Amino acid sequence: MPELDARSLPADLVLRARQVVTPEGIRPAAVHVHEGTIIAVTELDAGHRPSAGDAGRSVDLDDGLVLLPGLVDSHVHVNEPGRTRWEGFFTATRAAAAGGITTIVDMPLNCIPPTVDVAALQAKRDAAEGQLHVDVAVWGGAVPGNAAEMAALHDAGVRGFKAFLCDSGVPEYGCVHPTDVSPLLQRIADLGSTLIVHAEDPDVCADAAASLDLRNPRSYRTWLDSRPPEAEVAAVRALVAAVRETGGRVHVLHLSAADAGEVIADARAEGLPITVETCPHYLTLHAEDIPDGATQYKCAPPIRDRANADRLWGLLADGVIDAIVSDHSPCPPEDKAPDTGDFLAAWGGIASLEIGLPLVWTAARARGHGLGDVVRWMAEGPARLAGLADRGRIAPGARADLVAVAPDQEWRVDELALWHRHAITPHHFRAVQGLVHTTWLGGIPIFRNGQHLGPPRGRMR
Repeated sequence: MPELDARSLPADLVLRARQVVTPEGIRPAAVHVHEGTIIAVTELDAGHRPSAGDAGRSVDLDDGLVLLPGLVDSHVHVNEPGRTRWEGFFTATRAAAAGGITTIVDMPLNCIPPTVDVAALQAKRDAAEGQLHVDVAVWGGAVPGNAAEMAALHDAGVRGFKAFLCDSGVPEYGCVHPTDVSPLLQRIADLGSTLIVHAEDPDVCADAAASLDLRNPRSYRTWLDSRPPEAEVAAVRALVAAVRETGGRVHVLHLSAADAGEVIADARAEGLPITVETCPHYLTLHAEDIPDGATQYKCAPPIRDRANADRLWGLLADGVIDAIVSDHSPCPPEDKAPDTGDFLAAWGGIASLEIGLPLVWTAARARGHGLGDVVRWMAEGPARLAGLADRGRIAPGARADLVAVAPDQEWRVDELALWHRHAITPHHFRAVQGLVHTTWLGGIPIFRNGQHLGPPRGRMR
């Protein structure tokens, strides 16, 4: 990293830490910020300390803190407008800030109207006005009937287009059958954009559902058997064939089945432009530990067994999986069917936006990974996937979105203390390591020591 004479730069903030996670590794450094952008990263003792008369600010982090780039979560269901009772921009982004996430990318469904045309995108932007604690970008929708809207959505700034290959779970967002992916992918490729996909084959799921023993819907096994790994494998194979045919870029969402990850690994070895993400719940929760009736664990694709999770960690270590994101998909507690514990009736989605960093760090550390790996998976990777080139790293030219973390601090998740709208998470009372101390957005502290600071300062990208 080239060293610059920071004394000649108009820094309005200098952050110093004994441990700063940079693209070149973890090192002592001073991070110089001007008008929300990192202008230099220097040796620690080269950092100019503004005098009392200077306009600038100087912050020396305690030795127990590590400075990371602000995390990027490219898979969040905010649900506003239309289903703000489930979640909304104010509550989702305050949870993100508390979790060290400085940019989220909102999914196009579960809000009403879904983001399948420019009018819906504008309604989303209007709803977000004045409510954002962190920055927000938006994915567009790819549904039957909106082909004519895609160019305008792309020009309006959506980061790519999301399709479901199976039932989306909401009636207003239709799915695309795997046999129809190639023309859709060609259309999106012609725009220079990316198709992001919920990859489960509907025919495999239908066959599995038809053979279910429905006498015990409270058993997690009933839900797990309804969405077998073969559904992901078949869907991913269809996507690989479409990529091979068109050359278009595909991103596979929330990989659950490691078998499907192996298909992606082979496609990548072939040079095909296909990427993939997974989520904290697939890495840290295991099917064999889920009690009967514990519908807070329900999501789609489902949480699989411990051996599968071990294989996902292997795919991360090998660089096959590009990112870890939350797939934060909350709902009111009553929609989880708590009275009956019926997995088939409960809404499928997990709320973990705020706690992804400690969940992943605790598990990664136990497997010998470092904070540099976590930054690659949870900041650099998602930023790259969403085309947010100025995010996810501590380097000159990047946004001064930063987070100071106490990596050794142990604590327990308390769903009643989380900042998202509803107090429900399968990680309740889980012991974790890594506590967010301060979050900066564009060089301005927005969260410190458990409290949000000042008015919402985020913006729509």
